[in-house]
Amino acid sequence: MSDKLKGSLLLLLTAVVWGASFVSQSVGLDHMEPFSFNGLRSIIGGLSLLPVIAIIRRKSDGSDLKVSLTGGLCCGIVLFSASTIQQHAIQYTTAGKAGFITALYIIIVPILQLMLRQRPRKQIWVCAFAALAGFWLLSVKEGFDVGHGDLMMLGCAVVFAVHIIVIDRFIKRGTDPILMACVQFFVVGILSAPFAFITEHPTLNDAMISWLPLLYSGVAACGVGYTLQMVGQKTTPPAAATLIMSLESVFAVLFGWLLLGEQLTAREFGGCVLVFAAVLGAQIELPERKAEKHEDRVHT
Repeated sequence: MSDKLKGSLLLLLTAVVWGASFVSQSVGLDHMEPFSFNGLRSIIGGLSLLPVIAIIRRKSDGSDLKVSLTGGLCCGIVLFSASTIQQHAIQYTTAGKAGFITALYIIIVPILQLMLRQRPRKQIWVCAFAALAGFWLLSVKEGFDVGHGDLMMLGCAVVFAVHIIVIDRFIKRGTDPILMACVQFFVVGILSAPFAFITEHPTLNDAMISWLPLLYSGVAACGVGYTLQMVGQKTTPPAAATLIMSLESVFAVLFGWLLLGEQLTAREFGGCVLVFAAVLGAQIELPERKAEKHEDRVHT
């Protein structure tokens, strides 16, 4: 099996894990507040990776320790911002809608990259406007009101897009993806702690009641999911990686339906279809642009 195929399979598994995590986050908020839940699950995620790192560092692959730690710090700060917005937003929307709106990062990632370095093609803008139309169908109610949680989730998608770009920058500099993931989780946990104790009322009893969603979100969504993302992005082109990870939106709806009994109206379903079509369409031309850039580098 080629490294590229392995990376794609890892990212597909990431999408499954993340899709189900929307459900665990929603259930976890029944007894815990956002900063408390997010901080504790991040610490659990970091701790779950320590044994793996102990084994891997023994068989060092020559990765740069300083760059890995710096990358983990930067990724942790961005992930803290994204996950905090997401955890608050999910209180005001459904798991399925949260999954689809978060999937807009697949549109935002290439747009941010194009703004920084490349000239946008018309297809990118068409897909971006199509995704906006899908978001409109998902979120705008009678009287043209946009749900508070939906707007927050859109902001979350922007920050997650920045997170993907930061990972891509550091992963190309010879970092250890598992160490970088572990560091980012502890950073998120440490940053969440003061907000939890100042603005919330965390108790051991609430944590014990929420042990299952905490365990899943910590070990699976954090420890496994984000680590698989970093490892997968190491061997998978960014365009293909974001396309595969966008499938988390499909799994979010599926798990929301299976586990929470959530339903979408015809209007919301149409928005989901439009958003998913847009995120797929946005990726069609990107592999070619990457190939062209690679050829240019080879010729130069």
